[in-house]
Amino acid sequence: MSALCGVLAAGLMVPVASFAGSGAKAGSEIFDALPASFKEEPIAEPSKILASDGSTIATFYSENRQPVKLDDISPIMRKAIVSIEDERFYEHNGIDVRGIARAAMNNFTSSSQQGASTLTQQYVNNLLINSDVANGVDRSQLTISGTKDIADKAREAKLAISIEKEMSKDEILEGYLNLVLFSGRNYGIQAAAQRFYSVDAKDLNLQQSAMLAGMVQLPNGYNPEKYPERSLKRRNTVLAAMLRTGSIDQAAYDKAVKSGLGLKPSETKSGCIAADSANYFCDYVTKLITSDDAYGKTKKDRENLLYRGGLTIKTTLDPRLQKAAEKQTNLMIPANDPSNIGAAIVTVEPGTGNILAMGQNKNYAPTTKDKGPNTMYNFAVESAMGGAGGFQGGSTMKPYTTMAWLESGRNMWETINAPRNKTYPASFRWKASCLPRGYTTVGGGWTPANAVDGWASSGTVDYGLFNSVNSFTVSEASQLDLCDIAGATERLGLVDYDQYYDWKKGKDSTKAQPINPANPSFVIGSARITPLAQATAFATWANDGEFCENRALTSVTDSSGNKYKVKPVKCEQVMSPQVAADMNGTLKKIASQKVAKGQIGYPIAGKTGTNNGANSTWFVGYTTGMASAAWVGRYDKDQMKATQGVTVNGIARRWVDSGTWAAPLWTNYMKSVGTLYPANSLGRATQAPKPKLEPKQEESNSNDDSSNDDSSNDDSSNRKSSNRDSSNDDSSGGNSKSDNEKPAKEKPAKEDSSDNDD
Repeated sequence: MSALCGVLAAGLMVPVASFAGSGAKAGSEIFDALPASFKEEPIAEPSKILASDGSTIATFYSENRQPVKLDDISPIMRKAIVSIEDERFYEHNGIDVRGIARAAMNNFTSSSQQGASTLTQQYVNNLLINSDVANGVDRSQLTISGTKDIADKAREAKLAISIEKEMSKDEILEGYLNLVLFSGRNYGIQAAAQRFYSVDAKDLNLQQSAMLAGMVQLPNGYNPEKYPERSLKRRNTVLAAMLRTGSIDQAAYDKAVKSGLGLKPSETKSGCIAADSANYFCDYVTKLITSDDAYGKTKKDRENLLYRGGLTIKTTLDPRLQKAAEKQTNLMIPANDPSNIGAAIVTVEPGTGNILAMGQNKNYAPTTKDKGPNTMYNFAVESAMGGAGGFQGGSTMKPYTTMAWLESGRNMWETINAPRNKTYPASFRWKASCLPRGYTTVGGGWTPANAVDGWASSGTVDYGLFNSVNSFTVSEASQLDLCDIAGATERLGLVDYDQYYDWKKGKDSTKAQPINPANPSFVIGSARITPLAQATAFATWANDGEFCENRALTSVTDSSGNKYKVKPVKCEQVMSPQVAADMNGTLKKIASQKVAKGQIGYPIAGKTGTNNGANSTWFVGYTTGMASAAWVGRYDKDQMKATQGVTVNGIARRWVDSGTWAAPLWTNYMKSVGTLYPANSLGRATQAPKPKLEPKQEESNSNDDSSNDDSSNDDSSNRKSSNRDSSNDDSSGGNSKSDNEKPAKEKPAKEDSSDNDD
């Protein structure tokens, strides 16, 4: 302390004449050699993720701080902090010699320790700590109170003098009150006022101000929640200091000192785990930020920006849809259901690609057991973005073959020969012009099975898609170029999350690749697809054939007003509006006649899907205003186990398909939110020529969707089936085959999904 006093006095504090001699000269030289400035880093501020209506989804911080202007800090709070921390603040030039002398005398003659740092010095110290933290210095190495040596104190003193020349006293006080730690990770007076009294800093009264001012000396030691008696005693010490300095009169002191702490605590928790809703969407957004080099060169830089940069991240999420998605998934299968089956809904807006909802039935929290209500997996997205890696698409993949069929110049009323259990021998060449040989084969041959017998062995393309018959889709594919079908899926944004071999470049990849046409089984659903990708793809048919990439961010700005690039609305016409309308002609009937069954009165369309074993069941449906993928299935270590016979929500079923959970989930969701976005005409399908007078056909014609005036006249059967066609889900090594495992034909009478197809 003596040495420090000598350095400070020699360099700045008193006339040189008072300190003649070599010691003073040496001290002055040492002090002059110290830096008078340093590189300031932006003050750490929380970032917020906002929904489309401006409501806060989540807050992220390493330091919970809400900077405010001095005018927005109660005058009595300003007096309290000056009285207890630096009563001569408005008199000194950054260093208080009297304070140093007083502290030195006390510390040499008493067992108690006093500090002599002015508010300006404390401000400097907090700036230095902020700079170190921002540059990655371990907190254990920071120069906090009790760890500073003489050099640290001298540097701090010179910087304080320098700052006093550049800033007014009020500016320094404002900076200090916004920087200083109050408790835990709560920094700055606004955050502290909210944390302990649930008021703004401008509304703090005398007692509250005195308590908070007392905390800065020992933030966690004077935490009023943990140590109320200690905190109360410290508060009264501050009140006494305010009385001594004339900040308050005796009457105010007497009244205040008799009062209790009067806490009204509230807490702003950090991160997605603290969000009240949309936790999984929140997690997805954070991964968009931390994986994009627009927000920093390294992942650590990007995380630092998220937790310290004061970002305002505006998103596309519609809280109305989000709440409905979470409610309906939990009603369908509760989070703590012993089956541990997952349920999810993700909604995308046609025409923008905006993600409107991303809900699921589980709790966003680390899994503590093999099975339970908690998981960090986001069922809607790929594993690189926190997802479970996608799920077999089942019959939701069949429309892509129909799309390629229409784009080849064919039509929905053309007759297909599709005998059940037809074998495509190993010698059969599936046309695939993009592959080296121009075709592919299936080793050992392929006999794709329908889930049940009874479907016609021939009929229209519309009939096959409406009833989701495997043999029809495979027959269509055998007449097409598999590369055209795979190309249709790629144009609509699908990738196979089992496919990490870049078949186009002929080498392994670290990213999932477009669907490989070398495996014909993809046409009936063997590829692993994410619900988000399916909702985005199906939105194309709702949008007259214009595909829009999905997006979650609308703007990102930091606390200084700097704007970061976000993905714009990016759309491209990938098919003709007429092809889209022709697709809708059949998909409308599936949604209205088989799924909603008169429960929804506006135009809807979509496709069911179930894979073998029903461990992945789907309905992807849409209006012109919203496209939603409802998925229910397994995601854990039992992902490939069948769901038949498993007790789910109190019921065990021998037969499970998309009509068991996924389709009703979508219907219930749409009944609550479907009118919030436009639900206009989905176009008029090309009509079949009027048939010539011929003998009555075996299959009767189906009527158009009576609830839509824009549906086509179709030649499909409206036969109802109590069973589905399961997709073939075994494919490996460039070949695919049916697993030939047929579900039981018999269906329990108690089942309520008799009209669902896949």
